[in-house]
Amino acid sequence: MEVNGKDDLKVPLLQSADSVAVNVPQPIHNGDKKIKTIMFKIKGIECASCGTSIESVLRKHNGVESVVVSPLQGQAVVRYMPEHITAKTIKETVEDSGFQVDEFPEQDIAVCRLRIKGMACTSCSESAERALSMVDGVKKAVVGLALEEAKVHFDPNITNTDHIIEAIEDAGFGADLISSGSDVNKVYLKLEGVNSAEDLTVIQTSLESVEGVNRVEVDSDGHKVIVSYDPDVTGPRSLIQCIQEAGHGPSFYHASLYIPPRRRETEKQHEIRMYKNQFLWSCLFSVPVFIFSMVLPMLPPYGNWLDYKIHNMLTIGMLLRWILCTPVQFIIGRRFYVGSYHTLRRRSANMDVLVALGTNAAYFYSVYIVIKALTSDTFDGQDLFETSAMLISFILLGKYLEVVAKGKTSDALAKLTDLAPDTACLLTLDVDGNVISEMKISTQLIQRNDIIKIVPGEKVPVDGLVINGQSHVNESMITGEARPITKRPGDKVIGGTVNENGCLLVKATHVGSETALSQIVQLVEAAQLARAPVQKLADQISKFFVPTVVVAAFITWLGWFIPGEAGVYPKRWIPKAMDSFELALQFGISVLVVACPCALGLATPTAVMVATGKGASQGVLIKGGDALEKAHKVKTVVFDKTGTLTAGKPAVVGAVLFSKFSMEEFCDMAIAAEANSEHPIAKSVVEHAKMLRQKHGSPPEHVPEAKDFEVHPGAG
Repeated sequence: MEVNGKDDLKVPLLQSADSVAVNVPQPIHNGDKKIKTIMFKIKGIECASCGTSIESVLRKHNGVESVVVSPLQGQAVVRYMPEHITAKTIKETVEDSGFQVDEFPEQDIAVCRLRIKGMACTSCSESAERALSMVDGVKKAVVGLALEEAKVHFDPNITNTDHIIEAIEDAGFGADLISSGSDVNKVYLKLEGVNSAEDLTVIQTSLESVEGVNRVEVDSDGHKVIVSYDPDVTGPRSLIQCIQEAGHGPSFYHASLYIPPRRRETEKQHEIRMYKNQFLWSCLFSVPVFIFSMVLPMLPPYGNWLDYKIHNMLTIGMLLRWILCTPVQFIIGRRFYVGSYHTLRRRSANMDVLVALGTNAAYFYSVYIVIKALTSDTFDGQDLFETSAMLISFILLGKYLEVVAKGKTSDALAKLTDLAPDTACLLTLDVDGNVISEMKISTQLIQRNDIIKIVPGEKVPVDGLVINGQSHVNESMITGEARPITKRPGDKVIGGTVNENGCLLVKATHVGSETALSQIVQLVEAAQLARAPVQKLADQISKFFVPTVVVAAFITWLGWFIPGEAGVYPKRWIPKAMDSFELALQFGISVLVVACPCALGLATPTAVMVATGKGASQGVLIKGGDALEKAHKVKTVVFDKTGTLTAGKPAVVGAVLFSKFSMEEFCDMAIAAEANSEHPIAKSVVEHAKMLRQKHGSPPEHVPEAKDFEVHPGAG
């Protein structure tokens, strides 16, 4: 890690890829006004009067605060209020004046992330993506099936997150807002001293008036508030102070930080329990059906009672299978009907449609067999109740295993975020830089430019700059190198890394979502959302999969029905009391049923998600399915960092004597020389020397002690 100076503190430690982040112009708060600045080139300016005419035309618009046009540079700088006028209108005004606008920045692009519920297969994700793309103002939308998330780039002057969520819900899916570009930095506060709705209104108004606050959400029932803020302007401690100052007279408000339950984790656990319960309930009914149809008939005389005829050719076995299969088909399998309804409403077809078609065909054909057996005394047909019940059970088992795999990947990302410590030691300095007070605070309350004290053995809470002290910091979390890095005043430190020895005073430069650790998590989430090339191919095939299967089933039915009517195959192939139509129908239904559990659309996204999540937990960052797909072509891997291949800490592997010293004396001297050092190599030398001492003889009663010991960090 190279040594950096104090300049350019606002440069992120991990630069985001273009596919991960979109640059959004930062608004300037001027009292109650939100003002933005836009700069662009203008062609065709020949003199100063041209510039003056452009300025006068733009100033006529309501919402334009100031206009400066430079005729020499051919450049314009406009400050405007987005509530009254858009950047697009400014551009059109200049062009209507007879000038050409060049290098006009892509302004007013916001990004939001949504959690989408109810997606079963690739067709669902494509429908959701199509619904988002059709919303006016949406520039780009990417929907990840395995992650069950969508990332939407939109123009906030044309649409907003409410309209986007509404579009998803109109398409038949559920949607929740995870985050938007303006509320990446959030703080959750619990309120005390609130007794009425008026108190909540006072607090909300006070927070909204704070410079840097983007949005305030108030939970009146739980007396909680969620504040989205700009870390460049304000911070959580300032917001807590604002709430306390809002109290007057008999009302005294107090706010404290609270950690909200991980919504995604809660929903994932609920989904896992739901699929597990559905699978167990389906097994309760489908396993007896399977035993009655496949096992007991093969074990006479134990299964003979199933062939007992109730009326005509209707047997006890048929009736029991019908009774047990019905709840599985219509109660436990209800989700497939609901999914099919929403999909067909969108004029599309997904796996739910195929499952509903296959199981319904098997079930209602079996009901037809039961009715025919009840009315005929010579009928000898076979029902397919066990096919319908077992198929639903197996698909529910697959869904259960799928959500469990997704849950483990979410755990891997959660462990990454937990690498940062929960608390930090905040220092208050006077004008001369002397420490006035120390206070333990939550890491979430750290604001930009705070001075943090980090003692030996502690983790660095946020990214920052060393202003005082010297130490070695273990940065293997980021670099993979086991060797600690020397840190002096002016060097950068990264949140989540470990301070080995020495006390450091660090000035916080990147907090919240701007830290390197947060950007790693965002990078992995973006990689999970991106589609691999092979997945795009699978998606194309999936579009036509359901119609192809239905056509194949119909052709199969025709292929058996027409030769049967024409007498091409022997009549003895057809069971008693059945005709060629019913025999052909059996084969057609078989094609539908066999095609149901299709993993085509789910295999790739699930594999990418599990691989990226597992890799992140092991310190390997994978930037999406494209990299994974190309990895099979790799013939040789060259590592330049030993920490990626070793245990992450140095160890002595051998010791050889080239003098007349005995091994015991040599070990005693090595222990004495290195015992006081906190350097990792010194620790490994002491550990190995102690092991050798025990191996070659009994431990001494008194170990020699080194006097006048001094440490010179970074001297080699």
